[in-house]
Amino acid sequence: MEPLYKTILNDLKEQISNGTLPLGSQVPTEKELSDTYGVSRITSKRALTELEQLGLIERTRGKGSFVKEPSPQKNSTKRILFLLPFSNDLSLGNFSEGLLPVVQEEQFEVMMTNFDFLTSHQASDIAQEFDGMIYYADDESQHLDLLFDLSFQQFPIVVLDKQLHDLDLPTVLSDNLAGGKAACDYLIEQGHTQIAYIFGHLHPPQSTRQRYLGYIRSLKEQQLTFHTTLEEKLANPANVLEYVEKNGITALVCENDLVAIEAMRVLKQGGYQLPQQISVIGFDDIQAASLVDPALTTISQNFKEIGALAGQSLIAWIKTGQQPDSRKVDVTLITRNSTKEYATND
Repeated sequence: MEPLYKTILNDLKEQISNGTLPLGSQVPTEKELSDTYGVSRITSKRALTELEQLGLIERTRGKGSFVKEPSPQKNSTKRILFLLPFSNDLSLGNFSEGLLPVVQEEQFEVMMTNFDFLTSHQASDIAQEFDGMIYYADDESQHLDLLFDLSFQQFPIVVLDKQLHDLDLPTVLSDNLAGGKAACDYLIEQGHTQIAYIFGHLHPPQSTRQRYLGYIRSLKEQQLTFHTTLEEKLANPANVLEYVEKNGITALVCENDLVAIEAMRVLKQGGYQLPQQISVIGFDDIQAASLVDPALTTISQNFKEIGALAGQSLIAWIKTGQQPDSRKVDVTLITRNSTKEYATND
């Protein structure tokens, strides 16, 4: 549902565009708009403020707001900013493989950097230097002030990996819930019933919570009673030995591949044979997943498609001025040697 201030804003833009409110004419006051639309003065003021930001009206103290010649559009810089949390982070996929061909075809330049860039640049600097931004959301609450400032200026931003529910920004992300369910479904098909979920964060981020909920959905659909709770203090690599022994666990769905690889290391040091005694599934299909012993069964994210969709969405927004919809990308189960059928006589 469209926010009320946007309804007012779009109506006034249309009236200015079609000449109902001609150049130099006075725009309805905050109070008049409040009465007409049945909204608060704060809502009508925001609509007028955005009209002023767009250069469509000018506000004169004591007199009101008047339609003015629109400000000339900023010349395109043909540059896109791509912000990632850290450089060379092994847990992040290769989005560039899909992104770069898309933006190069449209003759856009991409500047890829990490969050340190934001310590020396304000929203106004970014809006001046770039046409749009792709932002990998490491934490849903991080940089909200800057992102809101840019969004308020109608600067195109496409978010990766997590939805920022505090901001109305389009997101391109993997179907994490379906991935968590697929991992658990596979283990159930292999005969496992005591399946645990292993976290890597004390406070799981949104993407991980979605994977966890997919795991829970799978167990509920199959009417299995044992499950890991979000509050379980042993459901992490450091305590996985105690957790497995305490609950007779035979299979693990892990938050991501790095968590899975560490859990496997701890289990092997504790004397467990993998996958003969414990099956393990990761998430992400990072390069190391196929190199560990045993090679890790995992849920593969299509980082190439995510990068391509993010680039296409952002460029379309830049060119048309129309904000795109969010997109979910399918994931794929990759079976390797870290899982096997459960047999009670093993």
